[in-house]
Amino acid sequence: MTSTEQRSGTVAGGVGESPTRPDGVVKVRGEFAYSSDLWREDMLWGATLRTPHPYARIRSIDISEALKLPGVKAVLTHEDVPGENIYGLEHPDQPVLAAEVVRYQGEPVAIVAADHPETARRAAARIDIDYEVLEPVVDSEAAMAPDATVLHPDHGSNVVRHVPIQHGDPDSATADVVVTGEYEVGMQDQAFLGPESGLAVPAEDGGIDLYVATQWLHVDQKQVAVALGMPVDKIRLHLAGVGGAFGAREDLSMQVHACMLAQYTGKPVKIVYGREESFFGHVHRHPARLRYEHGATKDGKLVYVKTRMVLDGGAYASTTAAVAGNAATLGVGPYVVPNVRIDCYGVYTNNPPCGAMRGFGAVQACFGYESQMDKLAAALGMDPVELRVRNAIDEGAVMPTGQVVDSPAPAARLLELVRDRPLPAERAAEADLRDLPGGVSNTTHGEGVRRGVGYAIGIKNVGFSEGFDDYSTARVRLLAVDGEPLVSVHTAAAEVGQGLVTLQAQIARTELGVAQVSVEQADTSVGSAGSSSASRQSYVTGGAVREACRQVRDAVLDLAAQRLDVARAGLELSGGKIASAEHGVLVELGELLGSTSIERIVEWRHRPTHPLDPVTGQGNAHVQYALAAHRAVVDVDVDLGLIKVVELACAQDVGKAINPDAVLGQIHGGTAQGLGLAIMEEIQVSGGVVRNPSFTDYLIPTILDMPPMAVDVLELADPHAPYGLRGVGEPPTISSTPAVVAAIRAATGRALTRIPVRPEHITSTD
Repeated sequence: MTSTEQRSGTVAGGVGESPTRPDGVVKVRGEFAYSSDLWREDMLWGATLRTPHPYARIRSIDISEALKLPGVKAVLTHEDVPGENIYGLEHPDQPVLAAEVVRYQGEPVAIVAADHPETARRAAARIDIDYEVLEPVVDSEAAMAPDATVLHPDHGSNVVRHVPIQHGDPDSATADVVVTGEYEVGMQDQAFLGPESGLAVPAEDGGIDLYVATQWLHVDQKQVAVALGMPVDKIRLHLAGVGGAFGAREDLSMQVHACMLAQYTGKPVKIVYGREESFFGHVHRHPARLRYEHGATKDGKLVYVKTRMVLDGGAYASTTAAVAGNAATLGVGPYVVPNVRIDCYGVYTNNPPCGAMRGFGAVQACFGYESQMDKLAAALGMDPVELRVRNAIDEGAVMPTGQVVDSPAPAARLLELVRDRPLPAERAAEADLRDLPGGVSNTTHGEGVRRGVGYAIGIKNVGFSEGFDDYSTARVRLLAVDGEPLVSVHTAAAEVGQGLVTLQAQIARTELGVAQVSVEQADTSVGSAGSSSASRQSYVTGGAVREACRQVRDAVLDLAAQRLDVARAGLELSGGKIASAEHGVLVELGELLGSTSIERIVEWRHRPTHPLDPVTGQGNAHVQYALAAHRAVVDVDVDLGLIKVVELACAQDVGKAINPDAVLGQIHGGTAQGLGLAIMEEIQVSGGVVRNPSFTDYLIPTILDMPPMAVDVLELADPHAPYGLRGVGEPPTISSTPAVVAAIRAATGRALTRIPVRPEHITSTD
C-alpha cells in the first residue's frame, strides 16, 4: 500500500470507499436539472426539418410559407451556415444542413426558431423541399462492390477503413478440428432516457454560451466554431445535466443548430428533441456481418483464427474507423492464438449513421468469437469453459497485433469464478407465472419451457488507441474558507451518470487529506479532458486530478517548511493538518493557508500508444486491456420462442475499485445493455428507413427483464495506471450478450447466429 493510500484513511470518502453521490438524492427525487430543463425568460424554441428519404438530391428549398407563420423568428438552410458547412468527429464529411444531397433518413435540412415550440414545429412542416429520390445503398457488402454507387465521391470508395491483421501464418497452419460460422449483429440504440437538448445564449462579446448535454466539450467547441466561422474562444460550452450517453453524445446533434439560430436572432434558443427525433439525431451501434474460421488441435489448443468483419457505418464516418480498429485488434478475444488473419471493413451506406456505443467494436467481435468457441467445444466434445481456460491469455501473452499484455489478465480465473458459482434452483412445478417466459401475459403455464446455461468472456481496450494524443487537464486549488481548508477541482470531464464527479472528489480527499472538496461544473474554461468514453475518464482524468493534487501538496509542504522554519523532509499533510514524525502536529492547514491559495494546472497523459502497421496490423495500439466473464441461466419456451433470463453471474478485474458501489453499478448497467442486445434491442431498418423510432417498438430491458446478478470483483492492479485501476464501464456489456445467447442455444439446440434473438429464430421449422 502506498503512502497516499494510507492517508486516505484519515479522511472519510477517499479512494476505495463509496461516499454518497452529490447528484444521487436529487436524481432519485426528480429534482435534478437536466439539459431539457434549461430555461431563459426571453428564449426562443428551435426545431429541425429532417428529410424522409434515405438518399435523394435536393432540387430546391422554399421557406416562404414557414416565414409567414406568426411567431417565427428565423428559418435557416445550408445557405445560412456562417462558416464551413461540414463537421465530423474524426473525419469532417457531414454537413451542418444538407445542401445538394441527403444521405440518410432524418438528415437535417433546415432549422427554425419561434416563440413557441409548437410554432417552430409547424413552421418546419411548412418548408417545401423538392427532392429527386435516388436508389439507396443499404447493403454493406454490396456497398463495397466495384460497381456500387460511391456515396462520398471525394473519398473514392464506400470503404471508410480496412484494418488487416496478420499474425503468424494461418494459411499454412494445420488443425485437427475446424469450425466455421457466419454471424450477424443488429443495430442497437444507446436508448438514453434524456433526449438531445441544449440552450445557446448570445453573449455581449459577440460569442455564444452553449449549455448542452454532451460527452466531449472541447471537440464540440471546435466543431461549432468552424461551422459558425468564429474563433474557438468565442464559443464557450458548459456541461448541462446529462440523462445518459453511452457513446451517442460524442457526435454533434443540435449544438450547431442552436448556436446558428441564437447568433441569427440575437436571442437565447433552446432545442429539445422528442423521442422519435432522438432516434434520428444520434449515431447507433454498427450492425455487423462476421465470418469466422477456427482451427484447433484435438486436445483443444487453438491453432489459427481467420475472420472477415464488415461493419455498416451508415451515411457518415463518425467513429467508424476507430470502431473497425477495435473490432479487428480484439477480434479473436482473450485467447492465445499463434496464427491469425483478420480483415475488418467499415463501410458507408445510406443507413442511419453509426458510431460510438458502449463496447465500441468489441461487442460485435465478441459475439462472433464466443459463438465460435462454443461451436468448437461441441465439435471437440469438450466443456465450453474448459476450452476457454485452456486457451486463455494471461500476463505476458502476445496479442494478434504483437502487443504483449503487460499487466494482470486473469481470463481463466474469471471464467472459473462464474462457472463455480452455485446455479439457481430448478423451476418449481407450480412456479409463479411471473417467473416463466411470457408468464406475465398468461401465455404459458410452463409446458414448453427448457433451461439453458451459457458462458462467455470478452476483452476491451481502455482509453483512446493507435497513437491518439489521449490526455486530460485538471485544475486543483487549495484555499481556506472561514479557517477551514477547501479543495476546488475543475476539469472539463463530462459527468454522464458514471459517477465521475464523486471520483474526482475521492481522489482529492485521498491526496490532500481534506474533507471538503468542491468539484466545479465542467466547461471549456479549463483545458480538455477528452471524451467520457472508452472507459477512460477514471484513468486519464483521475490521473490528472491525482497529479495536480500531488503538486499542490508539495507546494503546501514547501510553504509549511518556509513559514514554520522546519526541514521539508519528513513533513506530512494528513487530516487537514501539517505534521511530522518527530514533532507531531505542527499546524492546522487552514491556519497555515490563511488568505493564501495554492493552485496547480496539470495536463496528464498515459503512456503512448502507436498506430497499427497498415499492412500487417502490428503495433502496440492499446494502453490497457480489461476483461469480464459472464454466466447466464435462461428459461426458454421453445413452443412460443419466449425467453426469460433467470440469473446472470459476472466476474471482472477492475484493477482497483476506486468506488466499489459505482463499480457494481457499472457492471449491472453494462450487463443490462448486453442482455438487451441479446434478446430484444434492434433498430429495424428496411431500405434505409427506420421502422421503430419509439420506445413502444424499440424495446429495452425493464426491471422485470433483469434477473438477480452475482458479481465477483477482482482487484489486480495495473502497475501503469493511477492506483492500479482498470476501466470498468464497457467490459460487462461485451460478454453478457454472447453468454445469454449461449444459454438460449443450450436450451433450444438452435444455432442462433444473429442477435438479437427473436421468437422466430427459436420456433422456425427451417
